[in-house]
Amino acid sequence: MTVFTPANLLTLSRMGLVPVFALCMLYGHPGWALLTFSVAGVTDLLDGLIARWTRQQTALGAWLDPMADKLLLLTMFVMLTLPDLGFQYRLPLWLTVLVISRDVAIVLTAAVINLAVARRTFMPSMLGKAATGIYILTGVVALYGNYRGVPDGVLPTFIYLSLAITLISAADYLRRIMGFSGARRAN
Repeated sequence: MTVFTPANLLTLSRMGLVPVFALCMLYGHPGWALLTFSVAGVTDLLDGLIARWTRQQTALGAWLDPMADKLLLLTMFVMLTLPDLGFQYRLPLWLTVLVISRDVAIVLTAAVINLAVARRTFMPSMLGKAATGIYILTGVVALYGNYRGVPDGVLPTFIYLSLAITLISAADYLRRIMGFSGARRAN
């Protein structure tokens, strides 16, 4: 089986769209940034569905997909937080710090467990997938706001949804990690 399955190609295209999105933001093209980010978000939905439907799930895809998600979302949060880009609709610094801290903690904890304790694959949870979806929607709302404007209250609603899912999914990952370490001590 080839590693360049349609799903993996979609994931790689998402990674390729990240610098395009960043450049659109840096050069003040919110419409193109919105389009690029939206297309990248759709590839996140499609790559997993295609991999399951075609039964072409690969180890490469299992590693690339979360990396592509984190790269896209990290870039979106940073770009929409920077004050010097001149966009009216921005994300608060505290949210960006919380989201990035959560992701760094998850990645580092998984790395430490894999290197120091035992090889372990942490499958994404439904809460983790929900977090990714809410983050993408928050980015789309903020980007759309910068392109066309949004009614008052819409972006703050998504900001607080992002905060809630960040805290809930972080607690869930902590519970899962503690369950893994407790199971290892019992053995």
